[in-house]
Amino acid sequence: MPRAPYSMKQILAYSLLAAALASVVPTAHAQLMPSAQPAQGGSASGNGASGNGPIDRIVAVVEDDIILQSELDEAINAIVKQYAANPAQLPPHDVLARQVLDRLILMKIQVQQAANQNIKVSDQDVDQAAANVAQQNKMSPEQLRAAVEQDGYSYAGFRQQLSDQITAQKLHESVVRDQVNVTDTEVNNMLASPTYKGGEVHLAHIQISTPANASASDIAAAQAKAEDTIKAIKGGMDFNAAAIRFSDAPDALDGGDLGWRRLDEVPPAFADAVTGLKPGDNTAALRGPTGFHILKLVETRQAGRQIVTEYHARQILIKPSEIVTPEQAEKKAQDIYTRVVDKKEDFAKIAKEDSKDTTTANNGGDMGWFAADAWGQAIGSQIASLKDNEVSQPIKTDAGWIVMQRLGTRQSDLTDQLQRDQARQAIGNRKADAAYESYLREQRSSAYVNILVPELKDPDDKQASATPAAQ
Repeated sequence: MPRAPYSMKQILAYSLLAAALASVVPTAHAQLMPSAQPAQGGSASGNGASGNGPIDRIVAVVEDDIILQSELDEAINAIVKQYAANPAQLPPHDVLARQVLDRLILMKIQVQQAANQNIKVSDQDVDQAAANVAQQNKMSPEQLRAAVEQDGYSYAGFRQQLSDQITAQKLHESVVRDQVNVTDTEVNNMLASPTYKGGEVHLAHIQISTPANASASDIAAAQAKAEDTIKAIKGGMDFNAAAIRFSDAPDALDGGDLGWRRLDEVPPAFADAVTGLKPGDNTAALRGPTGFHILKLVETRQAGRQIVTEYHARQILIKPSEIVTPEQAEKKAQDIYTRVVDKKEDFAKIAKEDSKDTTTANNGGDMGWFAADAWGQAIGSQIASLKDNEVSQPIKTDAGWIVMQRLGTRQSDLTDQLQRDQARQAIGNRKADAAYESYLREQRSSAYVNILVPELKDPDDKQASATPAAQ
């Protein structure tokens, strides 16, 4: 079942620090987890010994990369810490180890595919992601680093995991970019559908996957596992615990929580099944393109009217260039502020003569009516603090230095516009999720993956120890 919105909350191998990617892709809330960095002393599960302790071993080969026992151990320990207050929700250690290893394998595959497409992540991307993590956890960047290292983990390894996840995000964008097109007709049809009027649902799910090109026996085995999962839930097992134990979905270790989404974002066959549920109930095993799915309806709510504060403002943008240094641009912006505020020069005239914003300069800098965040965070954080007709001190933005004058405010009912935007995004989400999930299944099916530790092999996974070339 599609799980990631088209805003590119992508299907990751396992969730590290989702909010770290907010600058790249808006996502759910943050959760601190350590880096998968080999431990200094080696793994307790190592298969050799030396004067400095056990030797770290390779547990899996993924194409031209490897996964070390220490990587797996630290990833498992992170999950165990996450559920320290409720350890009974975790599956047996061997099951958990296989789940985590599968997610590490999937991440390796995504990173390698991104490299094949020449997708790169800059240090600035990682810096911004780390800053977002710190902000979400109410820390300074220095406090975040101290927190990671205090738990005994490598900060370099932590940054590497952030880099890998951003890489996977960019791969997702690359894969779906040319495959997702939403027409006005599709939007109109969705707005007219009963499911659109169904409000929002908070869902959790369990996915029992079938391999690509699944045989009849593969499908039968997955269905039997799904039925056994339902029996466990009926027998009293908590749904989230069942998701952690049985689900193959990337969010399994988060208890299968899908969060809130509009009912029309859910695939129609699943939406019909959910519509008949009461909060707390779950569906039977539903057959989908990737396997069998069990959905739980957690809560429902109706979407309200969207009343938004809009601002009317005008701006003068001064940009650095080959002949204007950043310092000179800042000084010129400050001079313009003085001319407007102290010397009472005409704002619109200066904008037409000096502003480098091609969309507003000819209109005297008029930005029209806009929501606070429409022109970026720097402007959004300042506009609300101004009074009508007040001129701001120069504001530093990614584009340059801006002198802005707020002209007015109003309350606008943007429900209809936002509904169309949400419908368009919901359709895009569904198409993008299907495209990327299919891509990942194909890549996982064709990748060379050799799991070297027998107890880590999934007896139901024919790809666990061989590839098409090796079979």
